[in-house]
Amino acid sequence: MAKHIPNALTILRFILIPFIVGYLSEENYILAFVFLTISGLTDVLDGFIARKFNFITNFGKLIDPLADKATQVSVLATLTIQHIIPLWILIIVLLKECIMIAGASFLYGKELVVSSRWYGKLSTVLFYIAIVSSFFIKQFNMTIFNHPEYNMRPLPGFDQSIYYLALIMTIFSLVMYFRAFYTQGYLKKENLKIDNNNKI
Repeated sequence: MAKHIPNALTILRFILIPFIVGYLSEENYILAFVFLTISGLTDVLDGFIARKFNFITNFGKLIDPLADKATQVSVLATLTIQHIIPLWILIIVLLKECIMIAGASFLYGKELVVSSRWYGKLSTVLFYIAIVSSFFIKQFNMTIFNHPEYNMRPLPGFDQSIYYLALIMTIFSLVMYFRAFYTQGYLKKENLKIDNNNKI
């Protein structure tokens, strides 16, 4: 029973998505932050438990990054609708994730599973930092001073700068995943060959 805990935590992340999006839609950025943080903590926890007790499964390798992608895209889409971030950021992320999901699904059909790498996780963390920055800037309308003479935001464009870093890391991770597919033999002819004996 315990071996299912990491996957259960991953599924919990999917369940949390409507709550995060719902509070964002209501512009309740504090509760959105709370639920997003809970989601992030379950991500860390399920990975720790899976590695610590050797509960790693192919299903977990596939569904864990999918939960990250679903959460990230849902939040970015909501922020785009609210005009907090530009549409082109969402489009780039969507294109990258569609390519990754298509590739992962294809390889899974060949009984090959590629787990998350550090660069994919770093991209997710950078987006988390950028999103949280947007939450707090929007929620508190942050200013350096309340005095009328100094009515300006601290670290102007801070959240946008992190989004740009996250996008750079996203593109880098896409390139690295394709490199890994090739160098580790995932794209060799014998791995791409369809086994007719396994067809239903």
